[in-house]
Amino acid sequence: MAKGDELVKYITERVVDYVETPREIRRERSKAKEPWSRRWFGMIPFSISLWAGQLPKPKKKEVQRKEQASHSREV
Repeated sequence: MAKGDELVKYITERVVDYVETPREIRRERSKAKEPWSRRWFGMIPFSISLWAGQLPKPKKKEVQRKEQASHSREV
C-alpha cells in the first residue's frame, strides 16, 4: 500500500504546484518548449520543411489552365 500512498502524494504535490504558479508563468513555459517533431526526430523535419519551402509553387493561372485542358479533353 506504500506505493499507492506515494502516488497520491506525488499527484497532490504536482497539482498544488500547478495551482500555485501564476498563469503567465505557465504560458511562458509552454511557449518555450520545442515542437514535438524536433524533440522526436531532431532537425530532419525542420530541414525538409526548409527545403520544401524553397521549391517553386505552381501559380494559380497554370493550375487553372491545366484544369481547363483536362475538362476539354473529357468532353
